[in-house]
Amino acid sequence: MSHPHPELGPPPVLAEGALRIVALGGLGEIGRNMAVFEYGGRLLIVDCGVLFPESEQPGVDLILPDFEYIRDRLDDIDAVILTHGHEDHIGAVPYLLRERRDIPVVGSRLTLALIEAKLAEHRIQPVKVEVVEEQRHAFGPFDCEFFAVNHSIPDALAVAIRTPAGIVLHTGDFRMDQLPSDGRLTDLGGFARLGREGVDLLMSDSTNAEVPGFVTSEREIGPVIDEVVRTSAKRVIVASFASHIHRVQQVMDAAERHGRKVALVGRSMVRNMGVARDLGYLRVPPGLIVDAKEIEGWPPEDVVLICTGSQGEPMAALSRMANRDHSIRIAEGDTVLLASSLVPGNETAVNKVINGLTRWGARVVHKGNAKVHVSGHAAAGELLYVLNLTRPSNFMPVHGEWRHLRAHAKLAALTGVPDDHIVIAEDGVVVDLIDGRARIAGAVQAGYVYVDGSTVGDVTEFALKDRRILGEEGFISIVIVVDTATGEVTAGPEIHARGSGIDPDRFDEVIPQVEKVLQDNAADGVVDIQQIRRVVRRTVGRWVSDNYRRRPMIIPVIVEV
Repeated sequence: MSHPHPELGPPPVLAEGALRIVALGGLGEIGRNMAVFEYGGRLLIVDCGVLFPESEQPGVDLILPDFEYIRDRLDDIDAVILTHGHEDHIGAVPYLLRERRDIPVVGSRLTLALIEAKLAEHRIQPVKVEVVEEQRHAFGPFDCEFFAVNHSIPDALAVAIRTPAGIVLHTGDFRMDQLPSDGRLTDLGGFARLGREGVDLLMSDSTNAEVPGFVTSEREIGPVIDEVVRTSAKRVIVASFASHIHRVQQVMDAAERHGRKVALVGRSMVRNMGVARDLGYLRVPPGLIVDAKEIEGWPPEDVVLICTGSQGEPMAALSRMANRDHSIRIAEGDTVLLASSLVPGNETAVNKVINGLTRWGARVVHKGNAKVHVSGHAAAGELLYVLNLTRPSNFMPVHGEWRHLRAHAKLAALTGVPDDHIVIAEDGVVVDLIDGRARIAGAVQAGYVYVDGSTVGDVTEFALKDRRILGEEGFISIVIVVDTATGEVTAGPEIHARGSGIDPDRFDEVIPQVEKVLQDNAADGVVDIQQIRRVVRRTVGRWVSDNYRRRPMIIPVIVEV
């Protein structure tokens, strides 16, 4: 079983007739999915998504793949294929198209409509190539065939990429729901046909590789949602992913049956459901939807709200409702339905939201106490099924954290894939398919790129460390006026603090210590401003540590005269 090594160097020049695969995101993490394929000097990209920040990344809005590996080769890109319309697969496309606007964007009808609506906010008009299942389309040397797969959003696709180096099947995100609400099944027959032809490398969704058996059918969720709406005495507030069209349809159907109006809350929810309705993927009876601004005037027993925030995102509608920072006020007797599973790492944020909602008197229904969500990702039984259908010569698990990738690799070994033909890679690791064998060939840069407001890539790990210190320990500033000719202090020091938890009156104890080191510096003829800053920072830092066992950010401000 091949795996990455921390000492991997840059890869060699790609051998003639070989296919190179580099994941710039989506390996060892949930999100930021992006894979780059190279053959004959040309590039093909599959997915280009974002990762959402965690609490240790304060101030960050989104996390992008690092495009540095392809930045000097943008003209070599023949297309970017989008397997489906979730943010972790399409969210970074606007940032890629900023670098080259005419890269063809390939996807199904719904996926292209969702990305076009997103790109409109960035004032980018994409070059679109619409494809459907059972269709083949060549992009440069890459002969691509598309397969229907069932997922938690309509119109998802898998893609088989044919080159002279062999056939690679990339499943995208998928599951094998045998009774899907939209009737669109994963094309197992197509996978089997491809397996008979010979799959040289299978790249398959690993998110649920640790979950035994098969996922529950989407149809089993409808009656549970219906019961929640029927038995709720007041308002029902449903939190869901803004792209989960199947779930929104089930909620709307339940609201219609029980005589309730529906309001959509949140810009992304309104945008995506508008796209889905216009394309016929969402059935909305006339008069069912009302404007969210008018909803407060309706009797609470006649209302269902559908909003974002099922993952505890701090700026999403549900979190703001829990914090009393939203125009919609949670009231005693309201029912809140979290219609999604937890993305790993979001447990603390979601529990905080649940507690906040409960505090105001809401009944919170979630996956932990009711069957209100099924995963969009195949469980171990389904993954084994696909492995047995396709019988790949080589296997590379994708889309998941380390534990998911390793669990999926073990499943592949159970089906007979030799250990030395199983490649477990991480972001940036280069995998070459040469003469029917997939091997790790090196590594390239593939770190996090942070979006903070309108800036992209300006926030560094050092800046995040500073933000964490400021948020957890506060800061202390020391203002000193220094004669640059002599190094003598002409005014100050003045000490100010915010968020440090230190009584300002206590700073009188450390000021004499600062004055003494400054006098010693001046006596020694030290006039270098950076050295003065260092001794002031060291003196105050030692005093704070000795007396408070804290480590605030200490900022000496030297005014030169």
